Amino acid sequence: MNTQINVRFQEKILSTAKTYAEEHGFSTVQEFIKEIVREKLFDEPEISKEELALVRKLAEISEKKNLYGTEEELFKKLRRK
Repeated sequence: MNTQINVRFQEKILSTAKTYAEEHGFSTVQEFIKEIVREKLFDEPEISKEELALVRKLAEISEKKNLYGTEEELFKKLRRK
């Protein structure tokens, strides 16, 4: 069972969290915050080391073949649904 909670942030903190979440591929600031809590409590990121290695390899190949251009362009493409 999931329980919903409400958290209040100063506007500057929320704005910065939203920007960070967008720039790092989180679909929402809530997803970003949940990931932070998981890492702090369990010291386990949402993706495994093996998955991260695959992502890094994909990024290396994509960069070598110039498949996405800049990092910003890549994140824009990843955010599209």
